Amino acid sequence: MDISGKKDLRGANLQGADLIEANLQGANLQGANLQGANLEEANLREANLEEANLRGANLFCSNLTEANLEGANLIEANIEKATLQLAKLHLANFKEANLQGANLQGADLYGADLQGANLQGANLYGADLQEANLEGANLDGAKLGGAKLERADLIEANLEGAYLIEANFQRANLQGANLKWTYLIGANFKEANLEGANLEGAKLEGAYLQKAKLEKADLKDTHLEGANLQGANLQGANLQGANLQGAQHLSVYQLSKVKTLHNAKLDEELLMSLKEEYPTLFEKPE
Repeated sequence: MDISGKKDLRGANLQGADLIEANLQGANLQGANLQGANLEEANLREANLEEANLRGANLFCSNLTEANLEGANLIEANIEKATLQLAKLHLANFKEANLQGANLQGADLYGADLQGANLQGANLYGADLQEANLEGANLDGAKLGGAKLERADLIEANLEGAYLIEANFQRANLQGANLKWTYLIGANFKEANLEGANLEGAKLEGAYLQKAKLEKADLKDTHLEGANLQGANLQGANLQGANLQGAQHLSVYQLSKVKTLHNAKLDEELLMSLKEEYPTLFEKPE
């Protein structure tokens, strides 16, 4: 089907259409049905796809720079290696979609549904993911430096090895999430739920963890130098080999509730007090 160059395609039925390498730059596809359509390497730059149905569509390597996909249905769509830089994706549905290696830098994903989506290696620098649903999403190795994730749902999400420097997770839910070997320097986790999360080897230097819920979290070998832990709940947390030197607002009471401090690095005053009052915390765990 040759529709390249056509601009007004509002409400068009293009279900299953072959649109490989189609030039749809600036086209109006508002409310169009593109379910199962093949848009591989298509040019959709600045196109209007608001409320469009792209369920199961193939958008591999397509160009969606500054496109409007607000409220669009992209369930199970293949968006691998596509460019969605500065795209408007507010409330879009990406459930189970493949966004591996996609460029979403600066994109507006406020309230978007990314449950179970594959975002492995995706570029989300500075993206707005406030209140987004990322439950069970795969963000392995993704780049989220400076991203906004306030109040986002990241329950059991995989963020292993992700770059999250200065990302904002304030009041986000990361219960049971995998944050192993992540880069979280200067990240904001104020009042975030990290209960049962795996933060082994994570770099959290200078992070903001005020009132964060870290019950039963795995913080083995984690770098927390200079982090602010005021009011953080560390009950049952594993701090074996963790570096807490220079951590701010960290009390003996908070650390008395952890699972272990075996081989942990602490400021001298805290170390002496804890060894005197809670010597068993420094024993090698079974």
